[in-house]
Formats: sequence, structure tokens, C-alpha cells
Amino acid sequence: MTRGGVRYNGFPPYLADTEEECSVSLRQLMVNEGLIPSSEDENKRRIVILKLQKIVVRWVKSIAWKRRLPQHHINATNATIVPYGSYGLGVHGSQSDIDALCIGPFFATIAEDFFIDLRDLLKSRAEVSEIHCVKDAKVPLIRFKFDGILVDLPYAQLRLLSIPNNVDVLNPFFLRGIDETSWRSLSGVRANQCILQIVPSVELFQSLLRCVKLWAKRRGVYGNLNGFLGGVHMAILAAFVCGYEPNATLSSLVASFFSTFAYWQWPTPVVLLRDAYAAAGSPPGLMPIQLPCGGRQYCNSNITRSTFYKIMSEFLRGHHLMKDYLKPSFNWTSLFEPYPYATTYAWFVKIHLSADNQEGLSDWVGWVKSRFRCLLIKIEEVFGLCDPNPTEYVETCEKQPNIVYYWGLHLGNINVSDIETVEMDFLKNVNNRGSFQGTVGGIKLSVVQASQLPTKSVECDRSKNVARTCWRVREDKQCKNTPVYSRQRPGYVKMSNRDAESTDVKC
Repeated sequence: MTRGGVRYNGFPPYLADTEEECSVSLRQLMVNEGLIPSSEDENKRRIVILKLQKIVVRWVKSIAWKRRLPQHHINATNATIVPYGSYGLGVHGSQSDIDALCIGPFFATIAEDFFIDLRDLLKSRAEVSEIHCVKDAKVPLIRFKFDGILVDLPYAQLRLLSIPNNVDVLNPFFLRGIDETSWRSLSGVRANQCILQIVPSVELFQSLLRCVKLWAKRRGVYGNLNGFLGGVHMAILAAFVCGYEPNATLSSLVASFFSTFAYWQWPTPVVLLRDAYAAAGSPPGLMPIQLPCGGRQYCNSNITRSTFYKIMSEFLRGHHLMKDYLKPSFNWTSLFEPYPYATTYAWFVKIHLSADNQEGLSDWVGWVKSRFRCLLIKIEEVFGLCDPNPTEYVETCEKQPNIVYYWGLHLGNINVSDIETVEMDFLKNVNNRGSFQGTVGGIKLSVVQASQLPTKSVECDRSKNVARTCWRVREDKQCKNTPVYSRQRPGYVKMSNRDAESTDVKC
């Protein structure tokens, strides 16, 4: 659009240059924060995907041979790898993992062929380490590191002899008669592809999503297991804003994002494809966000009364800050300031998780985190509103490996003994729901004051050893609690059927 008219990209000509300058400074902040992977990082991930593709082709042909299929069927059969999540959307960072779906033919089963044969094949590779099967999950998967990059690999089985490398997972032809596990495994890929088809500009959508995810992580409103917004929620919200601002600049899109959702009339659902929304019945949850891949499916949500309040407060804060983004005094760093837990709350629930060894701790923390919503609801019943800080700490003075959380409480006067009731109920929930196959670890809940929080001599650590953006406290010479980024991936819970209104996908 030229500047010969009255407006340029929705702005009067005298503001257009300022608008562009704001967008440039925001993109520079993204680079400074390490949100843009280098060409070397990109190439490394491409190589991982290509190697995985070759591995699954070799695997599926060996399964065809084991099933005694005719030679011409063995020659023709194929499996493929389809990236999704942040990598599939092109919004991954230099330290991000890879979510990649393995799609195989009708004769390759998940229980025997995927979790046994493919796992053994992967384990035999020199590039693969820390391999682990996560079977009791909504989306069962194999988790491992490939050339140092964490990979989550679920499986979908289609009723085909050969899976095209460019398989269209939105085509109903390929989805005929698939099982529940395959349907759920495909949801993340289908959501990604729908979003990329809907947005007017993929590049602007990716930039906006990088920004709002950084904002959500810094302000403590990111993470589905803690009752906040997950990756797929953020992607759909960003795509929704992009759909209404096809000619906008990046900075104006960020402003529109906050102005849109600061005053959104929840529980009105956010819907990308209007014709996909059936008016009958009530959408689930406090902040319903519909998946864009057809049918009446919604993103799985753990949002509670407390986290809804926190999310809306942060939307409003972002909106008020963005009112001044065209002023010379505006600084983007104010939008991304870390949330000040220690000065906001006087009391905290301390959640101490421990295990006999580091591997056992990883499994135990993932399992307990999958029950965090139940804990949050119980805390709300006893103490009122609660803010579950997702930062994970380590008490270095403890002999056992451990992870510690500090969740803020809004009340000024706390009956400390009430936490015992919360702990007993939560222990029952953790022990009675589902079947945890690992070694049961320890859980200890207590209430502490803000003065008892870990030392706040914080510096931002972007080292290669950290899997994702985090805040890390240097360990003092004395025994201190040390906040670190946990390498645990979120735990998973089972879902009964694919027709459930909430579907868990990763983005």
C-alpha cells in the first residue's frame, strides 16, 4: 500500500514511520532475547528430521518383512515424519525441542512395532540418547535426544500401505477408520496446518507468536499444566488477531492482541473458522478456544478461577502499556518484565517433590504436574486465589534430587495448618488416579512467607545447557535454594475418546 492516500497500513502518514520504527525495535529485541535461531541451529534441526525420516522408512520396511508381506508391498511401503508444535509453526528458538509425528501404515502397530522395534532401532543409533517411552498419556510418544536435541515422537497409524511424505492430514480420505490414539496424535499436526493456511501473512504471525509467548513466559501465564495458556492456545489467539489485521505491522499486531483479549467477553469462544462452530450447547471451560481443524473440538484447558484472574490481569496490563507504544519514551522491555512474585505476595504454598535419583525425579515430577490442576482447585477452596509460579527450583542442600515450586497466595492472613488437609487430599489424588509405572517419590506441602523465598540475585542464563528460556539464580556459597529450568516435559493424562470436547495438542 502506498503513502499517496490518507492512511498507510491503517495509520496516518505522519505516524507510519514511527510505526515501522517500533516494529524494527521489537524485532531487534526478539533477536537479543535469542528467539530467532541461527542458520546453524536451523540446519541442525533439518538434518535431525531427515535422519529420522530415513530411520522410520527403514523401520517400516523391516516390519513389513516381519509381517511376511509380499516383496512388492515391502518395496512400496513407506512411513513419514511430520514436524508440528513450535518447530512445525516456525516459531522455535535456538534451545527449543522438536515435536515430530511419525505416521505409519496399517500393519505397523503402536504397542509392538513402534514402542519396541522402533525404540530399539533408535536406541542403536549413536546420535540417540536418553530414550524413554511415555505410554500412559493422552498422546503416547517416544522421547529422546537426537544429536543433543530433545525430540518428542508420537505415532499415528493410517489405513494405508504407504504413507506419502507430503501426506495431507486435513484430507478426510487419510483419516478413515483410524483409532483413538492416532486421532489424538494427529490433532497437533492438523491444528498447525490449519493455522498456517488461515493467517494472511505467515511471517507476521510467526513474529507475533514469538512475542506473545515470550510475554506469557515472563509474566507467568504460560503452561497448560499450571492452569495457564499453552502453546496451542497462544497460536490460535495470535492467528485470530492476524486474521483481523491483514495489513498491520508487527507492533500494531501486538497492540491489537492485548486490546482484543483484555476485553474479550469470556466464555464466548475464540473461533478461527466460524462455520466450524456449532451453536448448540455451551463451550467448555472459562476461556474456550476452538481448534481450527473442524468438528466441535476445543483446546484442552486447565484454567481455573485463579489462573483466569491472573491471565486477564496480564492482558489488561499489556493493553495499558501498549497504549503508549508510539510515544518516543516507550520501551518494549517493560512489556516483557518478569513477574515480581516476591513483592506481590506475602505468603506462598511450597511444593517439594523428591525422588531417589534424577531419572526417577523426571518421571515423578511429570506425573505430579499432570495433577496440578486438582491441587490448584483444592488450594482455591482452602486459601482463596492462588498464583502457580511455573519456575522450578532446586534445594541444593538436600541429599535427594528435588524440584520445588512456590505458588503465591492472595490472602494476608493464612492458617498454616490448613495446608495439611490440602496435602492429604492431593496425595490421594496422585496415588489413586491412573497407574504411575515409575518409582513413587516424595511430596511435601508447606506454607512459607515471602521472606523465606530463594535468593533473588537473578541473572538471565541463555547457556546451551538450558533447554528453553528461563531465569536462573546463581548458587551462593551457602546452602541456598537455586531456581533452575527443569528439563521435565509436561505430564500427560488419559482421555476417554476423540469425541470429547477438549483435545490436547501441542504448539
